Amino acid sequence: QVQLVESGGGLVQAGGSLRLSCAASGRTFISRAMGWFRQAPGKEREFVAAISWSGGSTRYADSVKGRFTISRDNAKNTVYLQMNSLKPEDTAVYNCAVSRADILSITAGGYIYWGQGTQVTVSS
Repeated sequence: QVQLVESGGGLVQAGGSLRLSCAASGRTFISRAMGWFRQAPGKEREFVAAISWSGGSTRYADSVKGRFTISRDNAKNTVYLQMNSLKPEDTAVYNCAVSRADILSITAGGYIYWGQGTQVTVSS
């Protein structure tokens, strides 16, 4: 059974940092890009970042570029999202997802497996 488990969310003050992790089970991770999305209350889900299978290519939403860094450790079947200089507008539930292929899609339709999400709350 495919399973993605996110962790690392929490409450942090503006300007602080958090590191999210997403552990994938089975072979779902192999040869596929991974992505992070987020959804704030009352808003649509939005793309945050994506990384290729090799880790050599990354893609970021303009709103997080320069503050967030996506990385992965294929030996551990884990993808990370390092979030620095957090802002109140970063408050959302963050989900990781496995791409349908090794493509850095910015739309949810490009992803086939999703985690349950982890809450990130940034106070002002």
